Amino acid sequence: MKFITAIIKPFKLDEVREALSAIGVTGLTVTEVKGFGRQKGHTELYRGAEYVVDFLPKVKLEVAIKAELLDQVIEAIEKAAHTGKIGDGKIFVADLEQVVRIRTGETGPDAL
Repeated sequence: MKFITAIIKPFKLDEVREALSAIGVTGLTVTEVKGFGRQKGHTELYRGAEYVVDFLPKVKLEVAIKAELLDQVIEAIEKAAHTGKIGDGKIFVADLEQVVRIRTGETGPDAL
């Protein structure tokens, strides 16, 4: 089993969700987050005064999947979240040792 965390631009969320649903991903957790990468924020103008926005709004997706879906899920997120501009985001993959469905007590891949 694998645990995927993806940081993407907020306006790409619906496209990514649809792409994941199309390949059979049944569960997804979404969190609104702020952060910066190489772009280090940007400068904006408010009422004539410039100010620096250090943390940009992003969306964090978390998905637990069976290992055999890994390549498909990464490709789906990449294609759906890609704009070609700086700040498109990142995908992190980690091994998932154990999953337990609280309602039924199912464990392992059956709990996904």
